[in-house]
Amino acid sequence: MTETTTEKHTALYAEHAALGASFTDFGGWQMPLKYGSELAEHRAVRDAAGLFDLSHMGEVWATGPGAAAFLDYALVGRLSAIAVGKAKYSLICAEDGGIIDDLIVYRVAEEDFLIVPNAGNAATVAAELEARRRAFAEGSAADAVALRDASAETSLIAVQGPNAEAILLSVAGSEDHEDIRQLKYYAGIEADIAGVPVFLARTGYTGEDGFELFVGNELAAQLWKALAEAGQGHGLIPCGLAARDSLRLEAGMPLYGNELSRERSPFAAGLGGVVALKSKEGDFVGRAALEAKKAAGEGATSGRRLVGLKGLGRRAARAHYPILKDGAVVGEVTSGQPSPTLGYPVALAYVDVEHAAVGTALDADLRGKAEPFEVVALPFYKRQK
Repeated sequence: MTETTTEKHTALYAEHAALGASFTDFGGWQMPLKYGSELAEHRAVRDAAGLFDLSHMGEVWATGPGAAAFLDYALVGRLSAIAVGKAKYSLICAEDGGIIDDLIVYRVAEEDFLIVPNAGNAATVAAELEARRRAFAEGSAADAVALRDASAETSLIAVQGPNAEAILLSVAGSEDHEDIRQLKYYAGIEADIAGVPVFLARTGYTGEDGFELFVGNELAAQLWKALAEAGQGHGLIPCGLAARDSLRLEAGMPLYGNELSRERSPFAAGLGGVVALKSKEGDFVGRAALEAKKAAGEGATSGRRLVGLKGLGRRAARAHYPILKDGAVVGEVTSGQPSPTLGYPVALAYVDVEHAAVGTALDADLRGKAEPFEVVALPFYKRQK
């Protein structure tokens, strides 16, 4: 019998292999975990710059005169309020209020929106959006909004770190220099980078300044090589998923499957501000359930809430380790590891709301031994601007 495989490769897989990357499965994709030292990659992003392949992420376009209204219906935020050239973090929730995915929405033009879901959820989100498009279109013009899943044809490359802007400027067309310098966080423009047309966004998942570049698969390798070469004098090195995870944890950013899931609501996850219950008129998917959860005080006066934990010892708490108060289980770690930047263990955890206040002393059950932690404000790390 012939063995079949379902693993997927990005358009940059050969580049990673040539660099000696160690690969890991992530959402069905073979992605670089690290190229050498994950600690060196982490520090490069904090001190200089890192180059990431994020092409496993999804890209879905919503276009047409009804696109803004459709996204207001399909997602929990008020996406119609996004100005052209700006972006907004949002969530797609189920009818019961559980989180299907967190995502970023870019308004590229008046009637053109780019939705970027997470890698493991890309197909699920695309299918859910299409189902919601059909429901939204009932009784209205069929062509009010069109959806196109461009994930299979799009690559996404990120340059992250304090030297990111200098690297981009060194290979950008001169006509784009001022626009790149003036580009604000959560904003994007069409630009020429090393002779390659891209949609360039000032976004990222590391807690540092940086950019994400959307490009067609056929030009991805050319762009990757140009950025790698341009970054040689700026301390840039390629970085894998291990560094991306430690960087986002220090920045207090949630990861779907760890901090976010179908079993959690935005309020428990500390993302209640993303839900436009007051500012958005009309119904949206999950509104009734989310209103009920907020009224019941979920994440505020009842249930568990996502918090940051600082280790007071040397041992790190890992995902699924119990959190204790006076020996009783009051929570569970979702992500945790030693912080390379801060020099002590950090963790994200869901804990009972009565023990979620900043300054609360808790313990993590590290395989039978209680290790002291303290609830702290997020993010753990915040870059100097």
